[in-house]
Amino acid sequence: MGQQEKVATSLAGAVSEGISASLAPVDAELARHYPGDPGTRQPIHTVYVPGDVFAADTVRSWGDQALAAMDEHAPDAATFAKVLGISDELAVPVYDRVRAKLATEPIEDLRVDFEDGFGVRSDEEEDQAAARAARLISEAYSNGTNAPYMGIRMKCMESNVRDRGIRTTDVFLSGLLAHGGLPDNLVLTLPKVTYAEQVTAFVQLLEAFESARGLRTGRIGFEIQIETSQSILASDGTATVARMIEASKGRATGLHYGTFDYSACVGVSAAYQASDHPAADHAKAIMQVAAAGTGVRVSDGSTNVLPIGTTEKVHEGWKLHYGLTRRALARAYYQGWDMHPAHLPTRYAAVFTFYREGLETAAARLKAYVAKIEGDVMDEPATAKALAGYLVRGLDCGAVGADEVTALTGLTRAELDAFAIPRRSATLTATA
Repeated sequence: MGQQEKVATSLAGAVSEGISASLAPVDAELARHYPGDPGTRQPIHTVYVPGDVFAADTVRSWGDQALAAMDEHAPDAATFAKVLGISDELAVPVYDRVRAKLATEPIEDLRVDFEDGFGVRSDEEEDQAAARAARLISEAYSNGTNAPYMGIRMKCMESNVRDRGIRTTDVFLSGLLAHGGLPDNLVLTLPKVTYAEQVTAFVQLLEAFESARGLRTGRIGFEIQIETSQSILASDGTATVARMIEASKGRATGLHYGTFDYSACVGVSAAYQASDHPAADHAKAIMQVAAAGTGVRVSDGSTNVLPIGTTEKVHEGWKLHYGLTRRALARAYYQGWDMHPAHLPTRYAAVFTFYREGLETAAARLKAYVAKIEGDVMDEPATAKALAGYLVRGLDCGAVGADEVTALTGLTRAELDAFAIPRRSATLTATA
């Protein structure tokens, strides 16, 4: 060690204390508005199934139909890779992992739909379907046939369907409690939200239900579906979606982009309604910025081009869906919406290829950061967080294995999580 430097200061300790006291309200606001990522798994997609179609075997049926589509239209890794443009190096690993995923966990997030997919039915019919959905979801969690996340999309809070949406929510939640309780990964989706006051009203509904049934306040969260231009920008030019997140009082878990309703709302012709349209990019960019740091995740929309019919038609549909999914992943939209079982092979192929392509590079950069090794890239803590988050998401969906990530990084899953969510990890350490 060299000569010890003499440390001189000019400010009294009271200066620092005074500044901290003046910023205490700001510190509290930052903690309230921007708590950071919740650290839970984010599903890579959501599948919507109409309330009258949902059955006990829906999850398994979708997986079987997806495997059958692969058997018929891409019976081997080489064919599948050629259709999608996957490299020879990744062809077999991706193909095998896609088939394994479809055999074991074909759907990550399932929403029983009582909105557009269900339509207007008699009250008795919707009551029965909502009660049935509650029973089947409860049974799925009991016997292990559930998707990791499950729930319903009710009708919106607009005046013409508001009462029906409220009743369906009540029937469904009451049914879950009657059959054993609310699942940990229960998800509700509130569609066609235009004003923040509609979010406030839904919060009031959930507060009333929790109070009536003796549940912890805030127990039930929900997603907000963004399907109108007014949900992005208010008449005064401010970001309505940011107001909606605030109005949720911490209950909002996600923002889901509705490709076709939003496109129609801003006047996009039917032939050009797609998740890569400039209007869609604009809306999702605002959603992304509004949600950043709040713990609310952003989900992309869907494509209505179904990969069905002749092999040529299936391959065309697969190429489109694969390309849109890869595009969304590059833009940090890690979740999307799948409309048909034949979308599942390309959903998983796109996601698995995305994470496997960058596995070695991301792992090496994170390992070098941890070891403080200088290379041709100088990473910062924020980049280390992004690298770890990338690896964690790959692990969660099954794109990569825990053993190979540990071998490449030298880090355990707990250590990866600590890098991916540093603020939460520091809080846990401080309060342990």
